[in-house]
Amino acid sequence: MTFEILQPHTGPIPADVYLPASPETVTWGRLPSRADAPVLTVPAGTTVTIDTVSHEGILEDQGKDPLGYFTGHGVVAASVLDDAVAIAAALSRDPAADGPHVVTGPVRIEGARRGDLLKITVVALQPRVPYGVISNRHGKGALPGELPRGEGTMSVFTPVEDRDGCLVGTLPLTDGGPRVVEFPLAPFLGTMGVAPDSDERPHSVPPSNFGGNIDIKLLTEGSVLYLPVQVDGALAYVGDPHFAQGDGEVALTALEASLRATLRFDVVPRAEALAAFGDVLGPLVETADYLVPTGLDRDLNEAMRACVRAALALIQARWGMSEHLAYAYLSAATDFDISQVVDIVTGVHARIRVADFAAVPAVPATPATPAAAGPQENAPEQDHT
Repeated sequence: MTFEILQPHTGPIPADVYLPASPETVTWGRLPSRADAPVLTVPAGTTVTIDTVSHEGILEDQGKDPLGYFTGHGVVAASVLDDAVAIAAALSRDPAADGPHVVTGPVRIEGARRGDLLKITVVALQPRVPYGVISNRHGKGALPGELPRGEGTMSVFTPVEDRDGCLVGTLPLTDGGPRVVEFPLAPFLGTMGVAPDSDERPHSVPPSNFGGNIDIKLLTEGSVLYLPVQVDGALAYVGDPHFAQGDGEVALTALEASLRATLRFDVVPRAEALAAFGDVLGPLVETADYLVPTGLDRDLNEAMRACVRAALALIQARWGMSEHLAYAYLSAATDFDISQVVDIVTGVHARIRVADFAAVPAVPATPATPAAAGPQENAPEQDHT
């Protein structure tokens, strides 16, 4: 299998609107706020192909030189992303004050109003390169002060290979050994969010009710993320691309690697959102099989409690189930998974099986009818070559 390197403006671009990653269209270490000008404006209902860039390979402890870093691991120069090189050369961050993540956006969604839900459908996720990195640094992770041993920083270069028609990440049993351990890829965007109602750019690491670095691995192709809109226009952004992650993300990062994401942005007006889900106060995921409310808190126990409360509220609003019966149902039938324990604010998400309520009428979340598409304000040049 020949792997196509998805350099900016090259390769398949499924949507009619394309947003490349560049020093002009990304933030590094901080998330957009209400004060940030949109890099793209689109009507609700628009599908956009967005390039994302992993922070791994551009960070200061890796030399802030992705060309040198990746070629040092055997990657040919033509397979190092040009936008990663440009971002590392043109932008800087304060490692002591800012997060590591490169975030593309913000995108203004016409018609999105505070109190609505922004519905982000993950249409497609294409790996841009056949390699990634798994890292631990800054004394973070589930075992701070214990692992990694020695220097205290770990960056594991991880090639992607084709095994029987499936892409897998590969690891050796010991440094320098044959890559006999393999695990399947399941790409998703760790960061998906909307701007908070503040002029201050949030740190890119801790997630919040506006989304951000939620690291929910269920957000693969075909899934949907609902976010409560904080400011008119929503000002959506995405980043922190992953090829694969285990729930918990215990070593600090997952398999971090750049993705080309095709996303559809819809707006669910507040009245329809309340009827379908109740009052959604934080990120809510929908897959083919599950509704997935979330809980976020610095204390993992409190994040769990918040997730249970969100799940109870969702079941009561959507299906009219009494609170004590919903509590019993969650205990008997719903898995509560740890999204991550390494992003300052920990995350828990519940997987409520929609099929369990197949006999109960539910109100669907109906997006607003998109306005007729007009010219896109600030739209980057369309180049699908």
